[in-house]
Amino acid sequence: MNSANRILLVDDDAVFCGVLARGFQRRGFDTRECHNGLEAVRACADFRPSHILLDLNMPELSGLAALPQLLAAAPRARLVVLTGYSSIATAVEAIKAGATQYLCKPATVEDILRAFSGEAPEAEARQPTSLDRLEWEHIQRVLNENEGNISATARALGMHRRTLQRKLQKRPVRR
Repeated sequence: MNSANRILLVDDDAVFCGVLARGFQRRGFDTRECHNGLEAVRACADFRPSHILLDLNMPELSGLAALPQLLAAAPRARLVVLTGYSSIATAVEAIKAGATQYLCKPATVEDILRAFSGEAPEAEARQPTSLDRLEWEHIQRVLNENEGNISATARALGMHRRTLQRKLQKRPVRR
């Protein structure tokens, strides 16, 4: 295989990771799957990927925490974040940390390849952002300002900690 086509797939959903791996293999990529951030950091130096696809919400070590370590181990790799829990705050943080692009699930292999090349995702028909989505974005921004501290975030939002935890467990609204 061409060393320029080595992709490290990092997602805690093993089935989803396997589907992506098969899609990339059909397109000539050598793939390696990791199902948490710690495993990915260990595998990165050994595998020397040219591309890294990284989920954010994973056990043990989150994608945002693993991102700088992965880029340190594979400094020439292009890294795309793919998450089902998207927010503006995490997108900004990921791009500042060195991600090439930030995508929301679901995404096709073609969408991901476009992101690796630096192209913007295909534009969807623009509709006003829903109130639920605005609330999710605001919670994520305040959570980021409080460095992930749930109690401090709940105090800043004037919300009970358990209520905030329930809101954070839900998947974000698309729009």
